[in-house]
Amino acid sequence: MQRDATVMSKRLAALRAELKRQKLDGFIVPRQDEFQGEYVAAYAERLKWVTGFSGSWGVAVIGRKTAAIFVDGRYTLQVKHEVDGKAFQFHHLMTSPPTEWIGKSFTKGARIGYDPHILSVADAKRYSTACEKAKLKLIPVNHNPIDAIWKDQPPRPASAIVDHPLKYAGQSVAQKLKSIRSSLKEKGADAVIIADPTSVAWAFNLRGNDVPFTPVALCYAMVPATGKAHLFVDGKRLSTALQKSIKTHAACGGANVDGVLTSLGKRIAKVMLDPIAAPDHFRLALQKSGAKVIENPDPCMLPKAMKNKAEQQGARNAQLRDGAALSNFLCWLDDAAASGKLTEGEAARKLLAFRQENKELRDLSFESISAAGPNSALPHYHAHGEGRRLALNSIYLIDSGGQYPDGTTDVTRTVIVGKPSEEMCDRFTRVLKGMIAVSLIQFPEGTTGAHLDALARAALWKVGLDFDHGTGHGIGSYLSVHEGPQRISKTGNAPLKPGMIISNEPGYYKTRYFGIRIENLLLVTETQKLKGGERAMLGFETLTFTPIDRRLIDTKLLTREELHWIDGYHAEVLSKLQSRVSAATKPWLKDACAPFN
Repeated sequence: MQRDATVMSKRLAALRAELKRQKLDGFIVPRQDEFQGEYVAAYAERLKWVTGFSGSWGVAVIGRKTAAIFVDGRYTLQVKHEVDGKAFQFHHLMTSPPTEWIGKSFTKGARIGYDPHILSVADAKRYSTACEKAKLKLIPVNHNPIDAIWKDQPPRPASAIVDHPLKYAGQSVAQKLKSIRSSLKEKGADAVIIADPTSVAWAFNLRGNDVPFTPVALCYAMVPATGKAHLFVDGKRLSTALQKSIKTHAACGGANVDGVLTSLGKRIAKVMLDPIAAPDHFRLALQKSGAKVIENPDPCMLPKAMKNKAEQQGARNAQLRDGAALSNFLCWLDDAAASGKLTEGEAARKLLAFRQENKELRDLSFESISAAGPNSALPHYHAHGEGRRLALNSIYLIDSGGQYPDGTTDVTRTVIVGKPSEEMCDRFTRVLKGMIAVSLIQFPEGTTGAHLDALARAALWKVGLDFDHGTGHGIGSYLSVHEGPQRISKTGNAPLKPGMIISNEPGYYKTRYFGIRIENLLLVTETQKLKGGERAMLGFETLTFTPIDRRLIDTKLLTREELHWIDGYHAEVLSKLQSRVSAATKPWLKDACAPFN
């Protein structure tokens, strides 16, 4: 819903006055914070504050007289509802990026400001190249002009930081720091600044509560090739016992990293930074100190993605816990939706209540996508208030997940309320065929997500259909629900390795009518060499167990192997969950898992 136009107009005017005071002709306002995370704390919602846009990704460029906001395909409709079209031009991030718009919208010599504490090294380079080409000046500001005028800006979060026990982490801090130092040696670096809070959480076996849905503390760390690491965090956020434990491996020198960076060149010659995760301020400060910056991917990324035995078992346990809650919800939904009065908001709250019955739940892993009828055709839809009612003979899609101390979950189920049309069953079954194809595939080492992506789409392609999002993303271990480097997509170029957890979620979306997505999580595993085969192969273990709506499956479209898979999957769902669901759900679960053959 569009915000108060008068309030937004005053904020925009105040920002322009501040730009004039700072002698800037324009300013770049990204959605991300200093930590480049998907979710940001309230103080960092600068883009939302000045434009009204509440989506998870976007950027605005605001000049003295002109302004534009750039979003991806998920938000092209939403942005027009939330942002004043008289004050901002609307552009697509990919087809009409801000780097191009800046070059066309400012005159030669204009000073375009950016906050180097927020913009990543990689993004700052892109804007620098664009400004240089257009003969503009890109200016790093000392004080963010939005912060200067945001009088009631919320404070920085300072939640308690807690230990992530070894029984869940599976590896000690000492083992993880050894792995990081091996990467430093390989790259010829003397130290690395870890800028991604999920990597800091992983490396030091810590968790926090600074942002929604992702259990991290917003902090940085430095790991030298030799000597103690440095954790940039206020010691008051750590218990006495945790402080003592951390001091074995790292010094805690407060949250301000600037003092260390500006003097680092005198002690350490070569410092590694991940250009995607690190703010440009780090690069500028290190270069000023005399240190040489080595740009390289975060050394925690790959070992964090390759879950160890304890994390793998934790994921299995968390998925069963979560699958039982979702099954209880789907049973309840069958009755509740029949009235035609159930709303998207009420359904999402009820699913949360079922999850909260398990005391292990710490949080949701993202805001649930509870979408009925035409709204289900929007892949990243979020209901405003109660949202739409679940109408009879329509589709309902629920994409949701939970954070548990032993694992992170993400699951989507699409169900029919009433009776489906032939078209719904056809599309649902084609999506299911794609999900099964990915689940069953065995592949050689070195295979990437791009190699597998077509499997999820083939049944749709056969009749001239497709979907416009990736097939799968990596999942953290009680960390981010979206984790790299692994993904299944047309551009997924990271090799899949044993221990990685990835989603498998093909879909189909008919604009203004209905949408379908079915999602399970998969664990990459080593498989036995195939009879007569010459190479070791990898495969997938399914982790998610919740019924798939049989009422939407057209069995005539399934092969014998696919029918065998769905019957086998449902038999496993029944076996694993019948002792975990409520007494009221047990009969429903048995019917939902009945075999076709």
